[in-house]
Amino acid sequence: MPHVVTQACCGDASCVYACPVNCIHPTPEEPGFGTSEMLYIDPATCVDCGACVSACPVGAIVPGHRLPDEQARFADINAAHFEPAGADAARFPVDPSRRLPLAPIDHPRRLAADSPLSVGIVGSGPSAMYAADELLRHPQVSVTVYERLDRPFGLARFGVAPDHLATRSVMRLFDDIAGHPRCDIRLGVAVGTDVTLDEVRNRHQAVIWAGGAPTDRRLDLENATAPGVLSATALVGWYNGHPDHTDLDVDLSSSRAVVIGNGNVALDVARILTADPESLADTTLAPRALTALRSSAIEEVVVLGRRGPAHAAFTVPELVGLVDTGVNLVVDTADLASAAELVIDDVTTRTKLDLLAEVAGRPPADGPRIRLAFHRAPAAIRVDNDGRATGLAVDHTRVGASGTVESTGISETIETSLVLTSIGYRGVAVPGLPFDDTRGVIPHDAGRVVDHDTPVPGVYVTGWIKRGPSGFIGTNKTDSAETVGSLLADYEAGRLPAARPARRRVLSRLG
Repeated sequence: MPHVVTQACCGDASCVYACPVNCIHPTPEEPGFGTSEMLYIDPATCVDCGACVSACPVGAIVPGHRLPDEQARFADINAAHFEPAGADAARFPVDPSRRLPLAPIDHPRRLAADSPLSVGIVGSGPSAMYAADELLRHPQVSVTVYERLDRPFGLARFGVAPDHLATRSVMRLFDDIAGHPRCDIRLGVAVGTDVTLDEVRNRHQAVIWAGGAPTDRRLDLENATAPGVLSATALVGWYNGHPDHTDLDVDLSSSRAVVIGNGNVALDVARILTADPESLADTTLAPRALTALRSSAIEEVVVLGRRGPAHAAFTVPELVGLVDTGVNLVVDTADLASAAELVIDDVTTRTKLDLLAEVAGRPPADGPRIRLAFHRAPAAIRVDNDGRATGLAVDHTRVGASGTVESTGISETIETSLVLTSIGYRGVAVPGLPFDDTRGVIPHDAGRVVDHDTPVPGVYVTGWIKRGPSGFIGTNKTDSAETVGSLLADYEAGRLPAARPARRRVLSRLG
């Protein structure tokens, strides 16, 4: 029975290179890698050797005969990405001798320069740790990671849902990297406050900025700043114990909460708010949040999407996690009607619509529920005389011929005292570095920071602040590899600034 990639997949592609028969795709060299929701094992090619199992940092790969019931459908999800379905099966029959492109394995090479190289990395999230891992493969390189918080690993620690324990286990890999004798992690050091970027640049021959996209996209809505309106990111930080959000005022007294946006973070928030608090007691949920959830009055979380189900932002693995683990999920059949008129060629979208149709056909269940509502656009936050949120006005929508979202003229108000916005992240400008305000990223050329097309000597960028808030934890591995490749090429070519005496003064300040 072939092995199967399951929901926990982080997409870091370690399994791709471990596989001796090239059965895991897309590879980092294939066009779909950057946007793929997960990686998939071709059951026709897999020889069941298990090499991928030990390579996976999050335990997402399971022998097919050992799949638990809540993951059983991942066998079909994996296979569907290699087998034409429906009419396509007749037009494009599977060639049993086919071979997809093999991912080339780049063995560590000896660098053309052998002088010591000191690299500073600002941030300690996944992109930072993958960059450190790439650099530390070379014996002349030492790395210092600067993290403003008292605990490392960024969104891997503070952004992953506390009950997604498999995904959170990627931190074991980061622990191994952090424990390398040539890696020094300085916690509680905010670059720009405790030490300037120029001082860090003076200490190291190269600096990689891996600060992520730390803010939410702004919701342009009447009363968007009213008490009771929070970002989903802040709520995630609250229940994960992020120091910036421990004192967040979360009103759980309403029977309903509304989440604007329907990406994976929105579903995570909805799941945590409707879960039995005792089922979260043995997870990494923050104690203060657990206490609050035990007295929560929330019975329904409505997750809104402006477009139809075919354009839902959540991924198939995240949806499977709701559908097959006993979560009380509700979808109105009427909300799926628009998708029935579409010709869907993409296997991921077809799978998503099939799952939603399955949910819509289920009889209603008792207990707290998550309602997925499509074709709903937020119009205004309703507030009481004290200015606190009491509801969300929404307009019913349709997608016009040009692909734009249009109002149908029908509106409603959803009563709630807790509105959560989950419409994406955004990078912030870094003093001393160029910034693309339109995209919310630091401009770069293959990871080299550029200012008006001119490289900034010795400064590089990786992660969301480089490419925008896209991809998954493991996507940062290939992103960081590109940046490190540029950095090492500059080092070999003698383009990096020489170390300067100021390095010692900064070292003494930081201990």
